[in-house]
Order: sequence, then C-alpha cells, then structure tokens
Amino acid sequence: MLHRSNVAVQQFYEEPTMINKVKEFVTEQTQALAGQAQKLGKAPVETAREAAVKSAAGIKSLKDPIRALARSGVKLTAISQGTAQSLIELQAEMVTTALTEAADQLERAARANNVLELARDQADVLKATRDRIVSDISQAVTIFKDAGGDVRKVATHTYESVTGKGKAAPAAAKKKTKAAARKKAKRPARKAPARKK
Repeated sequence: MLHRSNVAVQQFYEEPTMINKVKEFVTEQTQALAGQAQKLGKAPVETAREAAVKSAAGIKSLKDPIRALARSGVKLTAISQGTAQSLIELQAEMVTTALTEAADQLERAARANNVLELARDQADVLKATRDRIVSDISQAVTIFKDAGGDVRKVATHTYESVTGKGKAAPAAAKKKTKAAARKKAKRPARKAPARKK
C-alpha cells in the first residue's frame, strides 16, 4: 500500500512538468503564429502575390509529368488490349485445333480395321497433340514476353520523362551486355564426350 501511495505522489509531481511542457509548446506556437500574422498585416498584398506566384509555378511544374503519366496510361492500355486480343486468338485457335483433332481421331477409330491399327493411330495422335500443346505454350509465353518488354519500355520512358533520370543507366547496361558477350565468345567450346560403341 505504501508503494502505491509513493507512485501516486510521484505522478502528482510529474504532471505539472508535463503541463508546463505543453504550455511552453502552445506559447511557442502562438508566438510563431503572431509573427506570421504581423507579417501578413504589414504587407498582405505582397505576401498573397508571393504565395500565388509560388503556387502557379508549382502547378506549371506538374503539367509535363501528368501528361507523361497520361500518355503512358494510354500506351499500357493499348498493350493490355493487344495482349488480350493475341491470347483470345490463340485460345480460339487451340480450341478449333483440339476439336478438329478429336473429330479426326473419331474418324480414324471408325476406319480402323483392327486393334493394332487403332493403337498405332492413337500413338500418332498423342505425338501430334503433344507437339501442338508445346507449340501453344510457346506461343503464349512469347505473347507474355513481348507484352512484358513493351511494358518495361513504357515504364522506363515514363520514368525518364517524369524524373529526367535514367538515360545513363541503359548505356551502362549495354556496356555490360557487350562485355558479357565478348567474354562468352572468348570462352572455348566444350567437347562432347566420345560415344562408346
């Protein structure tokens, strides 16, 4: 119980210091506002003009970045629509091909004279289907890869337009790429292991 009363006494004595700090802060802020008010009172028109000129300059400086962002939005929309169109066309081609192959497979099954001939036809169909699926996946990957490259170009151009930075970075990347290509070209080719007979 004695401990609780000591804590209460300690809090009682600490609170006035916190109150004093708050009062000091309020006093400082009041003095700062009073100084601003005096400045406005002495030259209100001049202060308003300065503020208007600064605001106008700030608004004008936003014009080019906003245009760059708007143009990049239009370009990204076009990329998105082109990618969607390519994917829809690929999907339509895939469905058409799958239906055609299924119909051909049924026709072959109907014409088969025996089970062995049917099994051979099925093996040929499976091989053709596997090749078609690999081709379709390759086309889809190419579509996404092209779209990603286009998006990267738009993003880089927009970044350069808005910030005025980034033009030196691609040159450095090209130098690294050329150096890597030279290094790769100088590397001796590996010899394949000899075949055992």
